[in-house]
Amino acid sequence: MTIVNNPGNWDAIYPPLEHAEWHGCTPTDLVFPFFIFIMGTAIPFAMPVKQLDFAVFNKIVVRSLRIFCLGLFLNYFSKIQLFGLEGISLLAFQLIITFGVAYALLGNFSLKIKTWLVFGIFAILLFLAYSPLEEYQDVRLPGVLQRIGIIYFITSLLYLKSNLRTQLLVAASILLGYWILMAFVPVPGFGAANFEKNTNLAAWLDNLVLNGHLWSTSKTWDPEGILSTLPAIATGIFGMLIGQVLNLGISKMDIIRRTTIIGVTLVVTGLLWSIIFPINKALWTSSYVLYTAGLATLCLTLLYYIIDIANYKKWTPLFLFWGVNPMIVFFFSGIIPRVMTAINVQNPEIPDEQIDLKSFLYEFYIVPVFNNPLNASLVFPLIYAVLWSLLLWWFYTKKIIFKV
Repeated sequence: MTIVNNPGNWDAIYPPLEHAEWHGCTPTDLVFPFFIFIMGTAIPFAMPVKQLDFAVFNKIVVRSLRIFCLGLFLNYFSKIQLFGLEGISLLAFQLIITFGVAYALLGNFSLKIKTWLVFGIFAILLFLAYSPLEEYQDVRLPGVLQRIGIIYFITSLLYLKSNLRTQLLVAASILLGYWILMAFVPVPGFGAANFEKNTNLAAWLDNLVLNGHLWSTSKTWDPEGILSTLPAIATGIFGMLIGQVLNLGISKMDIIRRTTIIGVTLVVTGLLWSIIFPINKALWTSSYVLYTAGLATLCLTLLYYIIDIANYKKWTPLFLFWGVNPMIVFFFSGIIPRVMTAINVQNPEIPDEQIDLKSFLYEFYIVPVFNNPLNASLVFPLIYAVLWSLLLWWFYTKKIIFKV
């Protein structure tokens, strides 16, 4: 997603690096559910003792809110104001606030301090969203990290308080219940149930509850909205189920056989269900959950065979650099492009005109090297990813890990 979210030119993108327009699934549409799936897979490894007391519950709540607040703050960054500051002065103030929030949410504090910090930041952000201050009237409340935080909270508690059978029953109930709601419940003000962009039940609920605080591109619905978060929880549960299969204590080849059967079954079931409930990321349809969870299971099975059975690991360090510090990358990858577009420099071709830094670097250092605009647009985020790789490698060698 670091590459997907930072093209040099939004009008020149290779199709696999774009989301499906509505129904359907591209490689880009696999990234978010794969992340949620592997987060669920990690839960049984992170919580080997299934004990839920106040201390454990508090840790889960704090971690969930830290993730939620990181995502919520991203939506505030460009709206931060102070006494009419403009230009570089305002940008400097925004960055000071950003580093302060990042340190508060990612810093290595005691649990007691983390709890006070996270609840304080959460309360301030929600207060601003519903305050009379005009600049925050339309701040978006849902988001990728917000959804991840909610799913982590629910799946962690479910894991600690239930067995495999109950978890599978919950996932199935969510998917069937969501399908019934979306396919059969009439949409107030629009009529019959449907799966169209602006007139489906999920869009109606988003607009009713979060009116004015939705994704700016759609305005009337949100791809990380309220109702569609329910089936996303099922994605996390499927990952959690696979994590428990990996911990069964059986032979590695038996694990391979089981996860392969599960993965194929999920993919086939998802494709069959898509006939009446189309695969759709924005709606996070039940067929999309099964299809992507199945593909994630098969990918994990392949990696498990290559790394744990064939013992072929020489290619993994790059992914380790990224894998141990994903949150810092995602958070600041939401900040850096906004900073670059906020900094203006002189246009070399038009002396009296200013151009933002990102456009300047792209137009005058990338585009001239490539005849194909698609290649030029792709090279820009690849360079960005390389720079991140170097920084993450340095973090890794210094054992610097930004934990949530």
